[in-house]
Amino acid sequence: MELSNRKVVVVGLGKSGVAAAKLCLANGARVIGTDSAPLASLSPEARGLGIELCAGGHEAAELDRADVIVLSPGVADFPALSRAARAGAEVIGELELASRFVHAPVLAVGGTNGKSTATSVLAALLQAAGLRVFAGANLGRPAAEAAEDAYDVIVWEVSSFQMERVPTFRPKVSVLLNISEDHLDRYSGFSAYATAKGNAFVNQGEGDVAIVPAGDAACLQQARRGHGRIVTFGTDADYATQADAIYERATGASFSLADAQLHGRHNHDNAAAAVAAARAFGVDADAVGRGLAAFRPLPHRMARAGTVRGVTFYDDSKATNVGAAVTALLGLAEARAVLIAGGRDKHGSYAPLVQALEQKARAVVLVGEAADRIAAAVAGRGPVLRAASMTHAVRAAFGAASPGDAVLLSPACSSFDMFSSYAARGDAFVSAVQELGADCSEVTA
Repeated sequence: MELSNRKVVVVGLGKSGVAAAKLCLANGARVIGTDSAPLASLSPEARGLGIELCAGGHEAAELDRADVIVLSPGVADFPALSRAARAGAEVIGELELASRFVHAPVLAVGGTNGKSTATSVLAALLQAAGLRVFAGANLGRPAAEAAEDAYDVIVWEVSSFQMERVPTFRPKVSVLLNISEDHLDRYSGFSAYATAKGNAFVNQGEGDVAIVPAGDAACLQQARRGHGRIVTFGTDADYATQADAIYERATGASFSLADAQLHGRHNHDNAAAAVAAARAFGVDADAVGRGLAAFRPLPHRMARAGTVRGVTFYDDSKATNVGAAVTALLGLAEARAVLIAGGRDKHGSYAPLVQALEQKARAVVLVGEAADRIAAAVAGRGPVLRAASMTHAVRAAFGAASPGDAVLLSPACSSFDMFSSYAARGDAFVSAVQELGADCSEVTA
């Protein structure tokens, strides 16, 4: 992509936008940065780029005079972009920009839930094979930073937002873990959301690989939009999860998950998807085994927070939508659980969560702004408790549990009503479990 002396407008100056601006500057572009936030709210790094900044709105950036417009993932479509495109500007996302400047093969991991875990497992497997790996995009470092160094392989966690404007993006391996309702405040409906997720497959061709869950018609439909070879994971799949191992149908090889500390059936499936991607890329079986044995899960994703008097507590604060909470609850090894849920409502249906509660839960403890909506959905189909704080929620859940049960924080909502982030919410949960254990004079990690 030739950018020398071309006018590039970067819209959105968070981490991704700053990285995109730096990449464009390094390639000789005349860069303007614009953000809807006021100048004082921008990061010091954004203010220090040495480019023209248009803060507090996008009008001054004169988008219709740009040669290229690069959108940060958090920026939704707006009318001026269409006008700029009609005037001749190329409008692309930050990940599309990055993909045009990287030289290593790209492995993409998408899905509504589980993609950070699968991305991290995949990176660990590739590193165990001695490869130089860039892991980032929606997880950690912005995609554009992958163009700054030499890598053997690039692993990008890709969100639906990042897949909205990717006309040439072609990953060597593309994984779609699942699709369930999310971000319906941005999309016109589930179909539009699913289409964005599936855009990662569209440009795949001969020699590329598309990895999807076995028996998932929605994911398979998206994979078939491209021409990559389709590989499946899950129960009765090319990469089958059974007990604490993954079985490779083509070779009969078995990969143990016993040391990986991945709790829940869904995380075993995430690992199977990662193994499928690594094997598609050519990683040998011994390296896969070493990578799984060395892997340690990310915080706040089905992380074991402790056991108090026979009740095991799991921190799954990253589960910010209904689909994630349902998967976590049904995937528990424990037969029964008490769920802690609630937070800022994302306007999806709670019906799937109610069905999962009926199958698995002794009770649900509700917190935050969405508590009334979830309680109305449950409506007499199971015990509902209320809590005003995380400490209160943990103690109420413990009181409702029996020895051998799990207490699961899997909120099905965002954290921003009570906490600054899902991580802060998870930290509060872990602290409350530790306090409970101290009061009971019994807690094990």
